[in-house]
Formats: sequence, C-alpha cells, structure tokens
Amino acid sequence: MAGKPTIRVVAAQMEKGGRYLITQRPPHATLPLLWEFPGGRVEAGETDAEALARELAEEMAIQVEVGEVVLSVQREYDRYIIDFHVYAVELISTQITPIKVHDYKWVTVEEMGEFEFPAADQESVDQLLGG
Repeated sequence: MAGKPTIRVVAAQMEKGGRYLITQRPPHATLPLLWEFPGGRVEAGETDAEALARELAEEMAIQVEVGEVVLSVQREYDRYIIDFHVYAVELISTQITPIKVHDYKWVTVEEMGEFEFPAADQESVDQLLGG
C-alpha cells in the first residue's frame, strides 16, 4: 500500500423502522450507478462528523446528528487507498431531496444483497450482515 494516497471517507448508517438508507452514485461518477451508504470525503481541517454532516446536506439537503463510529475498513484500489469509516447517524430532516445522488432507497438488511456496492461499502454491508 506504500506510495498510494490515502483518502479518508465517511459514510452514514441511517436506520428507520428496520430499514437502512442507501444511495445510488450518479451515472457520471467514479463507480457509476453503484449503491452505497451516503457520505463522502473528509476535507482538510474537518472532523469526520463535520464532513459527514456537510456531505449529506450537499447530496440530499438533509440535516443529521452524527453518532459513534460503527465500523472502519481500509480498501486498496489501483491508484489510492480508501480509509472508510461508517457512523451511526440519526436523520433530523423530514424530507430527502436527491441533489448529488442519482437515487435513494430505504432497504432491509436482507434486501441489501440485491444491490451492487463498491468494494469498501460491500465490506461494510458484509459486517452489518454479520458476515
């Protein structure tokens, strides 16, 4: 893994009524149309919680309360390493407006197997499923 840049990424595990929020990447994005836990990159000077709240506001115009880290995964890709951290997040907003996401769904843990996730997210889904 030496020599590759490491990108710190944070994502939200939001649960409502036994369902989890997942979002679909835009068609023009890296890893297009794959599903993921919503979130994004941590910018210089931001805490994980600040970055996650900012990303969710930018992507879906929602306000959240960021809780504790649920799990962490490091995943190596061809040109970089993803340092991926999933946080328990409580949705404060009553409405979700897709801005920078292609689509979103509330799915059960069992239904997550029907969606294709990027590798780092898939490891998180596997851990959530107890795998």
